[in-house]
Order: sequence, then structure tokens, then C-alpha cells
Amino acid sequence: MFKNIKSDLPASIVVFFVALPLCLGIALASGAPLFSGVIAGIVGGIVVGSLSGSKIGVSGPAAGLAAIVLAAIGTLGSYENFLVAVVLGGVIQLVFGFLRAGIIGYYFPSSVIKGMLTGIGIIIILKQIPHFFGYDASPEGGFTFFQVDGESNLSQLLNTINYIQPGSTLIGILGLGILILWDKVLSKKGKIFQIIQGPLVAVVLGIVFYVVTKSNEAIGIAKTHLVSVPIPEDAASFFGQFSVPNFSVITSTDVWVVAFTIALVASLETLLCVEATDKLDPYKNVTPTNRELLAQGTGNILSGLIGGLPITQVIVRSSANIQSGGRSKMSAIIHGFLLLISVVVIPKLLNMIPLSVLAAVLLIVGYKLAKPALFKKMYNLGWKQFIPFTVTVLGIVFIDLLYGIGLGLAVGIVVILIKSYQNSHFLHKEGKEEGKLKMTLAEEVTFFNKGAILKELDSLPENSYLELDVRKTRYLDNDIVEILEDFALKAKNRNINIKLISERGTVENPSSYIEFFKLRPKTA
Repeated sequence: MFKNIKSDLPASIVVFFVALPLCLGIALASGAPLFSGVIAGIVGGIVVGSLSGSKIGVSGPAAGLAAIVLAAIGTLGSYENFLVAVVLGGVIQLVFGFLRAGIIGYYFPSSVIKGMLTGIGIIIILKQIPHFFGYDASPEGGFTFFQVDGESNLSQLLNTINYIQPGSTLIGILGLGILILWDKVLSKKGKIFQIIQGPLVAVVLGIVFYVVTKSNEAIGIAKTHLVSVPIPEDAASFFGQFSVPNFSVITSTDVWVVAFTIALVASLETLLCVEATDKLDPYKNVTPTNRELLAQGTGNILSGLIGGLPITQVIVRSSANIQSGGRSKMSAIIHGFLLLISVVVIPKLLNMIPLSVLAAVLLIVGYKLAKPALFKKMYNLGWKQFIPFTVTVLGIVFIDLLYGIGLGLAVGIVVILIKSYQNSHFLHKEGKEEGKLKMTLAEEVTFFNKGAILKELDSLPENSYLELDVRKTRYLDNDIVEILEDFALKAKNRNINIKLISERGTVENPSSYIEFFKLRPKTA
């Protein structure tokens, strides 16, 4: 578990700095006690991180649940009553896991998943630009176009012009410059620059800048533009920040409705994040989705019992982990311990971090999720990929996360139905013999076949031989091509030889399926 600690420790520090303001901001947006977000972050890191089968996924309080939490606390009458729904939601997630409902995650097309990542990247950028310039009127962590304060993402950008803070802007620009320099230049110059990550240097510089300039009226940063962690005076006040569920309301119908809502939305967000995170993972690990639901359910039960918000796997933290070089679940676990230690030992130091520096870190995360080149790539894949991708992005940016995903999925299904009207689809496998397997792909292979193909490929034993026949295939979805591309890396590690047979010829162990099929293979 500790063999990748050189990669996981620096990554965990970056994830910690990304997670801390999000934990506080999501709690604020949810109308919950600020410390409840930190509790959820700690449980998501330590508990869910330990139980999850994901090597690079990071869990914590979910922005997508903020509106649900805000409404539920009002409906149920108190935060203590709401915590009962969180615990019950966790129990329901355990049931989902035991019923193997995690397979749902395989039935989301990659165009929608990529659209989700891109949309979230754009939202992160839109949300962080005001904080970058020192306009901190809106809470961190929301993923809706219209905010709880009545403002929209676009009106918030326009308001920023009238509230630019020179000190916040200056240190934000310096921090962004350090991050870009570290990523593009210094990280390639020596191991020391890989161990000490750019975000840590930017945060330290931000603290120094605040201390040195706080008495300067021109560029000093006011405390309202800094991280705000609750500071307990003693052990009693620290433990007083934890809340206990009021189980006397467990028979209430409203509590159970909220519990099912939390379980369904949290499970869906987690499964979508798992799929997206596996796409981003450079080592192409596949997360066991049913185990993930069991881990999330356990985490939500514990979080609810001690006063925390609902938990899901979170793409912002997970992508920050991947971009920072995280290799195993230790980065998520360590980030949870860092959250715990920091709020106990150094809350005053944390409260010296300018929000504009953390905004700079998140701007880099957002840009890497929503690179302009991705739009061109999706366009080149054809309308069947580009339209669901674009609809998902626009839905997330101008409505909210779940609506955007729902719209993208609906369009994706329409596209599949159009193709299914023309061609049937199935997966035909012939028997194994002395370590040999022949798999013949159907005339029509779409993302609906992802689960079956993934299962067959993952079940292949080491030192085996796969003959993959695509001569009859008229339409091969890009999702399936990506699965084959990812499997090629695993096949090398497991000494599995692949013989690809097509009308274009026979290839042994092709180096790139995407290149072989020209991104869009034969179509009807």
C-alpha cells in the first residue's frame, strides 16, 4: 500500500488544499454547520478511501446534493433530524451494493461522461474567477447555473468587475504563474520539483503574502477573503462541533423520502464519477462499482452518525488527485488525515490562506478537464458522439449537473435507437480451448454492450490468446474502441496475446485500436 507513497503524498497535499474550501463551501451552500462539511471530507477520505476499490477516486461532501440538503433541512425541521436521513440513505446504498446495482454505471455512454467532465471543468472556471479576483460573495462548491443567493454564474462574473481586490488579485496571479511554471517547466527539471508540488508552494506563498501585507491598506487581504475554518478554544468546544442524529423521527415519512432521495442521487453521482475517473486514470484501472456503493453506504452511515454531510465520490478532487500523480488509494486516505489534523492542530494557519490562491489551483483543474482540444476531438468523432457531448456540457453549465447528464443521456439513447432501428446488436463468444478464446463482435456494437465486453476481457486468464474477429461488424461504437484500447495495456501486463481479424487484414497485438479503426470504423 505504501509502495507509491512518493507519488501519493504530494498528490494528497494538493487534494487537501482543493478539498478544504470545497468542504466548507458546500456546507455553507447546504445551509448546514460549516464543520459538517469537514466531517464529511474526513470520513470520505479515511473511511471510504480505505473501503473503496478505486485507486485514485476521492470522496467527500457532494456539491450535487447541496440543493437537496438545503431543502431537506427545512422540510425536516432541524439538522439533527436530517442526519437520520443521511444514516438511512447510507443503509439503502448498502442494499444497492448487495443487490449489485453498480452495473448501472456501465450504461452511460462515454460522450456523456466526457461531457460531464468538460461541463464540470467549465463550471469550476466560472465559479473560481470571482474568487480569483477577490469577490467572495458566493459560496464555493455549487454546480447550478442559478445560485442560492439568486445570482447566476454569468451575473457573478459581471459583479466581479466592481469588487476586484488588488491584494487577492495579485497573489492569485502569482499563484497561477507558479502553478503553470511548475507544471510546464520545473516538474521536468528534477525530482525535487515532483515531490514538492506547485500548489503547496503557491499556498505557502499566499500565507507569507498575507502576513507581510496585512497592514498595507493598498494590497492587504481582508479576513473575509481568506479560508474560514472554525477555531475551537479547547477539546470540549472541538467535540461540540459534532452533531448527533435525532432518531426519534425515524418513523417519519418525510425522513424516508429524503433518505431514498439521498441514496439514489448519491449513488448515481458516485457511479458517474467512477466511470469518469476511470476514463481519466492513465493506468486504466477499473473500479468495482458494487464495492464502491458498499463503501459509500458505510461512509454515509458514519458521516450521518457524527454530524457530517452526505458523501459521494467527487470528480473535482479525483481529477486533482490524478493530475497531481496519485497512484493508489493512499492519496485519498492521507488527504482525509490531513483534513483531520489541520482542523485540530493548525486551524489558525489555515485561516491565513487567501481564497484567490485556492481559486488558482482550481482554475488549473478546471482547464485540464475542459481543454479546448477536446471539443475538436469530439467533433471529429462524428455527430453520434458530438451531439450528446455538447448537450451534456450545455445542460450542466446552464442548468445543473444532474439535469445536464439526464439530457445528454436522453440524446445518447435517441442516437442509439436510430442506429438500433437499422441494425441488431449482440455479442457472440465461442468456446475456450487450451487458453485460446475467439470473440466475434456483432454487426452492431454499442455502449450497451460495454458491461458484457468488459466482463469477458477482464475474465481472460494470464498467458492466454484472444482472437478478436470484427469482419462482420458494420458499426463499432467509440466506447468499445476505447475499451479495447484500455485493455491493450492490461493485456501486455498479463501476457495476453491478441489477434485482430478484420476486412482490412490481420494484426497481432495492435499498438492502437483507435488508430486501427480511424476513430470511426466502418459505418452502415
